[in-house]
Order: sequence, then structure tokens, then C-alpha cells
Amino acid sequence: MALIRNSELAAGAPTEPYRGYAGLPPLAGLITIHDATTTGLTVSESVERLKRIHWSLKRLHSILISHIPSMPIYELKMAFSLHAHFCAEHVGQFASRIREMRQPPYGLEVSPDPMLDMFLDEVLCAPSTESLLLGFYEYAIPAVIRALNNLISDTNKLFDHPTYRVCRFTLLELEDAQNYGREAISCLVKDTDRAVLRDWLSILDRMLAAAGDLDGKEPKTGVEVERHFSVTPYHYDPVPKRDERFKDPYNMGVNAEAMLFDPAIEALPKTIMLYFKRMREIDVPEMMSSILTEVTGKPWEYYRDMTRQLWDEARHAMMGEVGFVSIGVDWTKIPFNFTWSLGLNTLLTAKERHAVLFTIEQGLMPKRTGKEYEWEVGLATADPLTAMIQDYDWADEILHARIGREWIVPEIGSQVEAMKFGDEAWSKTLVDWKKWKDDGLTEHRNWWPEIYREACKHWRIEPDARLLAYNTTYESKRADLKEVVSS
Repeated sequence: MALIRNSELAAGAPTEPYRGYAGLPPLAGLITIHDATTTGLTVSESVERLKRIHWSLKRLHSILISHIPSMPIYELKMAFSLHAHFCAEHVGQFASRIREMRQPPYGLEVSPDPMLDMFLDEVLCAPSTESLLLGFYEYAIPAVIRALNNLISDTNKLFDHPTYRVCRFTLLELEDAQNYGREAISCLVKDTDRAVLRDWLSILDRMLAAAGDLDGKEPKTGVEVERHFSVTPYHYDPVPKRDERFKDPYNMGVNAEAMLFDPAIEALPKTIMLYFKRMREIDVPEMMSSILTEVTGKPWEYYRDMTRQLWDEARHAMMGEVGFVSIGVDWTKIPFNFTWSLGLNTLLTAKERHAVLFTIEQGLMPKRTGKEYEWEVGLATADPLTAMIQDYDWADEILHARIGREWIVPEIGSQVEAMKFGDEAWSKTLVDWKKWKDDGLTEHRNWWPEIYREACKHWRIEPDARLLAYNTTYESKRADLKEVVSS
């Protein structure tokens, strides 16, 4: 049955304006009586549209997640983390709605259209930042937005209200993603880039047309379209990349935790270490990307929860960025190392990585050595921003520990076993401190005195000579202050 036509129901439609009691809008204000009698899709038609949107959001989530480590531009890593979170949340909502529509088998793990999949493969395989931005934000996201607007317009807002509501909320966040993408493209994509990619962009247009657009509403052209970039299957690159602002990425020369947990040091200078620890969390999305990319066969709730945590960790990095800007510190002078994400991504299995993450999260729970202590330090600085950053950081970590208990602990056994497994796995990645120096990758420069002086200018205080001499590294102690065990 095709979309109900106005002309087909005109005979049964009311001819006089219809109002409720005392002139109240009827039908809860969702739709007029006339539109309720002349607009709508059948259940099967609605489900087919929902399935195509669901599948596309799932693929877009995967595209963003898989590019986080290899994307060197920090701001795009953060944006990809947010937009992947949007997609992950809405995938679950669309799946739930489809399961309500009496249409088993649901077919949620099956591509609804091979040409649509080929289009998404092309976006996934985009070989440059410019092509990825154009393919994702100028083609894929607008195609989903068109599909959402079409479904909102075509379905009956009363009969199919749950679908209308899911589409409406999804549209809100995808339009935010599209707006960000437009700005990113205006900043990073030149006319010459478009010229080079002109033929490929035309291929994307033809693929969507051959699929009847993303939602299948349009007639399919039937034209054969050949793969371009996706002729070579996508290869996930787990090695983290950083843009040119991130210098000396192997530097492990300043142990932030050793200062932070030293009771002899006052709170204010610890502000720098708190901001450093937050912004250093760039490496958590880089690492969690590898888990989400490599782990298959889990319920979608697993990917949704893990992506929520990935986005939270990206938020923490940006909180640190805000902190440094607020005290006039040029964070590009600080070497934010990527040795944690590099080691975990290249030396451990996905199970080991998740166990390491859980071990760290659980280690942040004790009152005197964890997130509550960091919050207390934030309060003691008398800086409302620092206190607020730590307040929300602590709240997030409580959630993250729960996510670990729900997903990785049952896979390993008990919580004690999971933490032991994670601790041993983490130790495998922390034996190269001297080798990195011997290989000329870093001098493990002590960046602390320079940054401390810069912050003191903002605070209008004289640097403490004792603090200027701080020189504790990560050579022998991990971030949790346990001894590094050499193999």
C-alpha cells in the first residue's frame, strides 16, 4: 500500500473545521483532523523507512569511531566523539521502535540496500580529512536528515506518534552535527580540494540516486555505479595521530599524580596538574575506538554505553583545554603524550584494553586517592571553574566504573579477577620509558617549571622555588603511583 493520498480520502474527510471542547485543539495538538484523515504510511512502509535510517546511523557511528585515532586534528577527534555518541543513542531508539511494529524477523543486522551500503563504504574509505568531511557532513548526514524530514512529513503524527517523536529528537542532534560539519568544511576544505574530489562527489550522488536516496523514498535509477575509494577495503589504523600543536608525544617526564597526591604541596599549583590530567584524556577516545571497532557481536547497548564513555572522556579533555585557556597558559607548550593509547592499541587485545580501562576506573573510586580527592583539591584552589570541572569529572567516572562492571567484569569473572587481569595487561605497555629516550623519540623534558611560571603570572604570585624544582617522572611509577614492573 502506497502513501495515503489526500485525494483518495477526500470523500471521507470532514468539510467543516473541527475543534474540541470550547475550541480546544483536538488530537492533543499533534495534527489536525483533516491531516489525520489524509496523511500516513502503513506499518510496513514506516518500518522499511525506519530500518534504512537505523542501518545508516549504525554505519555512521562506525565510520566516526574508526577514524578517531587516525584523525590528527584534535577538534575533529572531539567532534567525531560527540557525533558518534549522537548516532549510538539514536540507533537504539530506532531499533526499539522497529521492534514495537509487529514485524519480526526484524532484520536489524542486515543491510537494507547494497547500493546504500556502497555509498557508506565510500565515506568510510575517504582517504583524506577533506574527503571524509565532505562525504560525511555534506553527503551522509544531509541524507539522513532528508530521510528524517520525509518520515516526519509522511507519517501520521497521531497513529505513528512514537516514530514521529524518535525522528524529531534525532533530527535535532543531527542538525547540530551538520552545522558543525559546515563550519569544519569552511575552515579546512579549499576550492582546489573540491575540484580534485569532483568526480568522487558525483559518484556519491549517483550511488544515493541508485539507492532511491537514503530512505528509499525516491525511484531507484537502476544505474550501475562502480566503487571508487572503497575498491580497497577500509583498514583501521590503531596508531594515534596528533596535529602539529602536539609536540613530543612520547614525553613521560612529569608525573602529575605524584604532585597531585603530595599533601605537602598546596592546592593552587595542583590546578595545572588537574588540567593536564583532564586534557591528557584525549588518549581515552583514541583507545576506546579500538575496542568499539574490534569487538563484534555484542548487544547494541554495549556499543551505546561504551560510546557514551568515549564521549565523556573527550569532554574531559576539553574541560582541561578550557582550564588552560582560563589561566592564560598556552597548552601547546605542554607535551601531551600518547604512549598510553599507543601501547594499549598496538600491544593488547580488545579484552585486555577494556580490563585496563576498568582497572583505572575502579582505582579512581577510593575516597582519599581518587576522584573525590581531586574534587576536594579543586575546591581548595578557590577557583570555581576548577571545582566544577572536577565535580563533573567525578560524576562521570562513577558512571564509567558501572559500565565496566556491567560489561567487562562478567566476561572475565569477578571484579577482583577483572582488576588483576587489567593490572597485568597495563604493565605490559609500560616498559619503554628508557628505550623511547635511547631511540631519540623524546628527552622526557621536564616541562613543569615553564608552565608553572606562566600560570603564576596569571595568578600574580611569585613561583615557589621548591615547586620549580619538581622533577618526578613516570620512569618508575605509573599514573596510579604503582611501581612499573619491567619484563
